Amino acid sequence: MMSVFLILLWTMNLVQPNVPQAVGVQVFPPVNFTLTVSALAQVLLHWRPNPNQEQRNYTIRYDVKILSPVPEEYDTKKTHSIRTAPLHNGFSAHIRTLLFHNNLQVRSDWVKEELLPLPGAPETSVTNLSCVTRITVSGTVSLHCTWLPGQGAPEDTKYFLFYRYETYTEECQDYIKDKRNRNSECRFSVTHIDPEEVDNLIVIHVNGSSKYAVIKPFQQLFNQNAIEKVNVPRNVTVFLEQNDLLATWEKPISPFPEECFEYEFYLFNLKSGNKQILKISSNNFRLRIDVTSRYSIHIRANHHICCTRGFWSDWSEIIYVGQNKLENPVGWIFTVLCVSTCCIFLLVAIICKINHIWSKLFPPIPAPSNKFRDPFPNDYELKAVFAFQRARTFTSETETEFGSFTEDLYCSTLDDSVF
Repeated sequence: MMSVFLILLWTMNLVQPNVPQAVGVQVFPPVNFTLTVSALAQVLLHWRPNPNQEQRNYTIRYDVKILSPVPEEYDTKKTHSIRTAPLHNGFSAHIRTLLFHNNLQVRSDWVKEELLPLPGAPETSVTNLSCVTRITVSGTVSLHCTWLPGQGAPEDTKYFLFYRYETYTEECQDYIKDKRNRNSECRFSVTHIDPEEVDNLIVIHVNGSSKYAVIKPFQQLFNQNAIEKVNVPRNVTVFLEQNDLLATWEKPISPFPEECFEYEFYLFNLKSGNKQILKISSNNFRLRIDVTSRYSIHIRANHHICCTRGFWSDWSEIIYVGQNKLENPVGWIFTVLCVSTCCIFLLVAIICKINHIWSKLFPPIPAPSNKFRDPFPNDYELKAVFAFQRARTFTSETETEFGSFTEDLYCSTLDDSVF
């Protein structure tokens, strides 16, 4: 049975190319197939029906196959098609005629056309291109893009950024430079991006100039909602109701309704150190908590359901709720007082030691003089007395001998003078 089925399938494929002859129609490929760059990163594919193609009760469509940069295949009744794609590395496509007759489909040969890559030296294009949009209070959209210079770009390279949204194209006028004085960031405070549109494409084109090399342009497509930095939730209110924590807030500044957002609720117990991050799809919240603890709370938002998720918003300002309650406040107060008192006394002692205050406040007391001789002197006192008396005896004897010598000398001198 399987072999019979395979034979029938092979027969149908074999007969299919001969269907035009069987029905008396020959299928011709389109003519004048062209590719034209109609805008930044936008290609117009245009062709004409083959004039030799018979126009009977046939349905004619065109099979279009994009080969690069992003493969894609579709069919259309029209003789033109517009595609948005990065073109810095070129673009190529095939097209052929499809003829439908009595539930049979007949195809022509393919016709191919291509666009060459944009000129420029290798590795001179920007790298790490990233962009972020924000919806302002006034309802407009701002755009901020950053990039790094190509590794092969000369030091004098100057980069220039353009963005395209639908049919509007604008060049950046507000650049931020790196340490080598090269443009590395661009800011648009106001753009033509429609904040109410969903998943539209933003085209970013960056080219450059240098005296020493041809800078290769670079193009990148961004989903407008995927690169949106969502605004912070507004009017966050938190309060306690018995043992429950209640929180309410308003959606971020955005044209999208409330159901298009989800939130992350960050709850931190300052007493125990435990933290919770809860995902919430509404703009109010109730949670049972420990009423003896104090908590810090903040919230952030992102897209949900209605469009592609963007970047999470910044956290809202921290809100504190609750009050730490101690199980034994008397003991805690007594401990604090004791520690404080010890610290104060220790500090005072150190200061007094450094400034010699103790010696000034409490000077040493001199010993009183002894006017009466001790009837029972100590041994060391007797020895001192004996040493003193011997010294006096020796001194008096020396003085007596010296006096006698002087006197004898004086008398002999007188005798000599008489004679």
